[in-house]
Amino acid sequence: MAEDEHQIELKFRIYDGTDIAHNTYSPSTTIGTLKKKLIAEWPQGKTITPKLVRDLKLIHAGKFLESSKTLADSKITFSDIPGSFVTMHVVVQPPVSKKKTEKNHEDKQKTNSCSCTIL
Repeated sequence: MAEDEHQIELKFRIYDGTDIAHNTYSPSTTIGTLKKKLIAEWPQGKTITPKLVRDLKLIHAGKFLESSKTLADSKITFSDIPGSFVTMHVVVQPPVSKKKTEKNHEDKQKTNSCSCTIL
């Protein structure tokens, strides 16, 4: 059997423990495609909702997965045991605006400044 013939059964767990988008996927599916699917199927009424693909981070085996890579490239393992699936964790992390980052840096400089005088 060729590797492309295997389907990988995945489900995605979001921050509150809810599982979404449980389905089978081809190893040639990109992580970016999965993120788009997650945004489309995101449960209504959640306090945290991603708006863009870059707001989502997928974690598998303790590693953040890159959007441009496929499931096969990311070495997503699958099992031949019937009824088994792979769970990926989904983190919603909107990018920090530049203004906020600059302000935090200025605040850190103010709080970390020292004015010691040695005589």
